Amino acid sequence: MGDGEYCDFHDREKSQRRLLVVVLGSILFFIGFLILLIWLILRPTKPHFILQDAAVNAFNFSSSGNLLTTTLQITLSFRNPNHRIGIYYEKLQAYAAYRDEQITLPAVLQPVYIRKQHVAVWSMFLAGQNMALEPYNGFSLTQDQIAGTVMVNVKAEGRIRWKVGHFLSGLFPIHVNCPAYIDFDGRSGKAAAIRPESVKYQLLMDCRVRL
Repeated sequence: MGDGEYCDFHDREKSQRRLLVVVLGSILFFIGFLILLIWLILRPTKPHFILQDAAVNAFNFSSSGNLLTTTLQITLSFRNPNHRIGIYYEKLQAYAAYRDEQITLPAVLQPVYIRKQHVAVWSMFLAGQNMALEPYNGFSLTQDQIAGTVMVNVKAEGRIRWKVGHFLSGLFPIHVNCPAYIDFDGRSGKAAAIRPESVKYQLLMDCRVRL
């Protein structure tokens, strides 16, 4: 192959590479634009969670060892506010926390699909036996008991998918945080739930949802 033919061959190879890059770039741009356009048209809204009620069966704290035993039965409802988008909930679990410290074992929630503008309800037990608290949280819990109210957060974490027609999106993380207030007898420092029967609180508390 002569020098001229060699140069022509490499020029054609470079042109083909540039053409391939342009074509691939155009395809990726079109796909990205199409996804953005669909997103803007549908405008998916994050789901709405409400902590409806909580029955406190046990809430016993031992200050000597900073150990907390908790048993709650909660009812959590969630609504899909979207008009055109369904939501799949996958790998979702819930637990109770005090000042960002987990105080129950996680309860695994069954996967479920929520159609457009529909509501589903979960009822579950959250329990933790002799869960160790950090010393500063143990001190705060004792003070809250004496004051008469303890705030416990019911949290749910997992993955969701958006469904539009036959299209199913990838997995997106979801974090739900629901405040719940437990009343105490400030004179004894004992929860109202230990009376000896359990106490059920009608809460209807809106939850914070982060995607």
